[in-house]
Amino acid sequence: MSTRILDVENLRMYYKTKEGYVKAVDNVSFKIEKGDFLGIAGESASGKTSLAMTILKLLPPNAEIKSGRILIDGIDITNMKESELRDIRWTKISLVPQGSMNALNPVFTIGGQIVEGIVEHKIMSKKDAWKRAEELLELVGIDKARVKSYPHELSGGMKQRVAIAMALSNNPDVVLLDEPTTALDVIVQANIMNLLRDLQAKLKMTMILITHDLSIIADLCNKVIIYYAGKIAEMGDSLSVYTKPLHPYTQGLLASFPNIRAKRQKLSYIPGTPPNLVNPPKGCRFHPRCPFAFERCRIEEPQLREIEPGHFVACHLY
Repeated sequence: MSTRILDVENLRMYYKTKEGYVKAVDNVSFKIEKGDFLGIAGESASGKTSLAMTILKLLPPNAEIKSGRILIDGIDITNMKESELRDIRWTKISLVPQGSMNALNPVFTIGGQIVEGIVEHKIMSKKDAWKRAEELLELVGIDKARVKSYPHELSGGMKQRVAIAMALSNNPDVVLLDEPTTALDVIVQANIMNLLRDLQAKLKMTMILITHDLSIIADLCNKVIIYYAGKIAEMGDSLSVYTKPLHPYTQGLLASFPNIRAKRQKLSYIPGTPPNLVNPPKGCRFHPRCPFAFERCRIEEPQLREIEPGHFVACHLY
């Protein structure tokens, strides 16, 4: 019996603008198994959040899925209507959004907001949903007495924990976390990371973490996707990608991360900026910034290929 929980096939999602189509998700394919913790990393404006919102089909009016399929636990949600998707979201796949401060409604108690999502999906009665809300708060390390608290009565870290509790409320197959530690100080960030690690181990959950912080992925995730300009540059298990990075972009990202144990030296960086996705470069999208680019890189787009078992890269060097 297959344990595959999410299958993204040749997915293309473009934003329609006055300047043209922004190719934020451009022929992306990957699979994850039940219990995986996948990290998706890349610079700002690389399209990571667009990929996440496409998987959830939480897209603005100017977004169009051009091709491909999204299968969650074998269910194809690509062409589902919004009324059908309401039964999928929070039960099959849920979201911990970036910025918990804005994710919670300030005029309702945190318990009430958790209960609403449970009752809406007819999982249990309202009375039982309140008990479930208390259990969820305790699960994420918050006193159940806080169930009647309002968001403004909680710290930033506690609000983030509430957002995680809401995402867990209906026992989804996949939890997608979009920059869950943004705007939190390093101590609170470490606490949230420890919480995610404990939840994943305790509940055997499948999680997808969107972040630009490579250290978080190294600490939490067993698989990683390096995402650049709407495409997958490299993909594989975290240990392989971190210890033997193949794509020049991955190498640049890892080299620009400070090593506190190494001798003090000038920090490395990747020159330039991510391309305009309305009119991306021909060939490899990274070639204008790549120190190893040659003529083929400028005219032919590299395809994602398996170089070692489970380790994929889109680069003409291999």
